[in-house]
Amino acid sequence: MSRAREDVENRVPDSAPPPMVHLAVLGANAFEERLAQAGMRHFNGISIRAVQVNIGLKCNLACHHCHVESSPRRSEEMTWEIMQLVLAAAKKAGAATLDITGGAPEMHPHFRRFVLAGRRAGLEVMVRTNLTIMLDRGYQDLPEFFAARQVHLIASLPCYLPTNVDRQRGKHVYRESIEVIQRLNAKGYGVKNELPLDLVYNPGGPTLPPEQGALEAAYRRELSSRFGIHFTRLYAITNLPIGRFKQDLRRQGYAGKYQDLLERTFNPSTLAQLMCRHQLHIGGDGVMYDCDFNYALKLPVRGAISHVRDFDPVKFLARRIATGAHCFGCTAGSGSSCGGSLVAEDYTADATRPAAAG
Repeated sequence: MSRAREDVENRVPDSAPPPMVHLAVLGANAFEERLAQAGMRHFNGISIRAVQVNIGLKCNLACHHCHVESSPRRSEEMTWEIMQLVLAAAKKAGAATLDITGGAPEMHPHFRRFVLAGRRAGLEVMVRTNLTIMLDRGYQDLPEFFAARQVHLIASLPCYLPTNVDRQRGKHVYRESIEVIQRLNAKGYGVKNELPLDLVYNPGGPTLPPEQGALEAAYRRELSSRFGIHFTRLYAITNLPIGRFKQDLRRQGYAGKYQDLLERTFNPSTLAQLMCRHQLHIGGDGVMYDCDFNYALKLPVRGAISHVRDFDPVKFLARRIATGAHCFGCTAGSGSSCGGSLVAEDYTADATRPAAAG
């Protein structure tokens, strides 16, 4: 076991899943009020471009910002039968992309089988990876596996500097991440168009991300000059006040201030592109959610049709999306989604905010 994994084992929190959440969702809440003010009477789906699926919560890391609270001690995982239902739902929806996440999804026993099935079904397969798993025994051939199937990789690298990464994710994770990116570059990732390698930034504290384009330029400059690294795109993602990040905010006394920041910088121009309006998220037990964050909070799709076995794309798009105070995280500033910022930077509610370093 690497020193990064040893550090995780020593500090991993309780592995119990988060409790069911029902507050401020079924009726009026502050986010619903802001939607009404923006003239959004019918907050429903628009399209199903992607089917995002969390296939398990086991992970070789236990990052401080992890909203689903993955760790080496988590054991929840999707069955192969549910995976087959996911593929059937993607076909029924006419989705173009199968977006696989976790945990470290690579640790699931049926992961490779699922990737292959998705590619045979004609789907673009995206895998959200923490990178370091590819150094562990049994996973070291993944760069070759991914390249041979032209899997789109989205890799977490929350900073281009080692101190910030190791503070969020564990000792030596930065060094190991750089090593894996170099291996992926050697296979053509981030270099060839057919092998996209996107990196993900998220702030280390209670701030909004910097402007995505400027931050991407800084990442390219620093990673290229230091390590000769190439990547395709950078996604700047806002930390939502849920999971471990919310626990940290409370311990530091910043929970109220951070929520206020998100609400003050609400940007109505983000509403049309919110990921909850363009994707289906499926949890490990087959329950459907509006997004990955609602999954983390155990807020399933509203209505009787909540399991993937009953999926109906027409009814799914017509549903009223479940909301709560956490939704301000996706509409603050430039907006945030699994694909990064949603609109050009526009802090209409409050032009001032704390600076976030890369």
